Amino acid sequence: MSLASLFRRNRHRDAAMRLYESIVEQAREPVFFTDFGVPDTFDGRFELVALHGFLVLNRLKALGPQTAELAQELFDVMFTDFDRSLREMGVGDLGVGRHIKTMAQGFYGRVGAYETGLLAADAAPLAEALRRNLYGTVSPEESHIDAMVAYLRRCAATVAAQPAAGLRAGKVFFGAPPGMP
Repeated sequence: MSLASLFRRNRHRDAAMRLYESIVEQAREPVFFTDFGVPDTFDGRFELVALHGFLVLNRLKALGPQTAELAQELFDVMFTDFDRSLREMGVGDLGVGRHIKTMAQGFYGRVGAYETGLLAADAAPLAEALRRNLYGTVSPEESHIDAMVAYLRRCAATVAAQPAAGLRAGKVFFGAPPGMP
């Protein structure tokens, strides 16, 4: 690696930052916590960011090689922010790496579960993935699970329909959170 490459700006960085900002903005919608029982904790917030991050990364993956670098940059931006959040919470330097590794492994598990759930004809696999992950620290009402399954399917279709050019420019739209017009 040359010295110049260390200082060269990644051409996907700005788009990845904008995508991540949209992911976090959607994940922070109060309705998830107030009306749909997602715990308003570090874990609950991580789960919502992971869920929305999955939707964008899944779309970028479907677009193939033309968006692979952007997908990697988005992943890096997301986990850099998780690292920062852990440090702000007081996790020491030695513990941050271990936590990030665990979070990354968990994220990849969620990706597999959400992909499988979205491909299934019935809602059961997706409902189970949400119950295990999004609601892993609480006992959700079935109506909350049902609403989140419908929301996730709707968002996946919305994100999948967005053109590659918009995503490469850092624009993504998820649609309204559950229960909102």
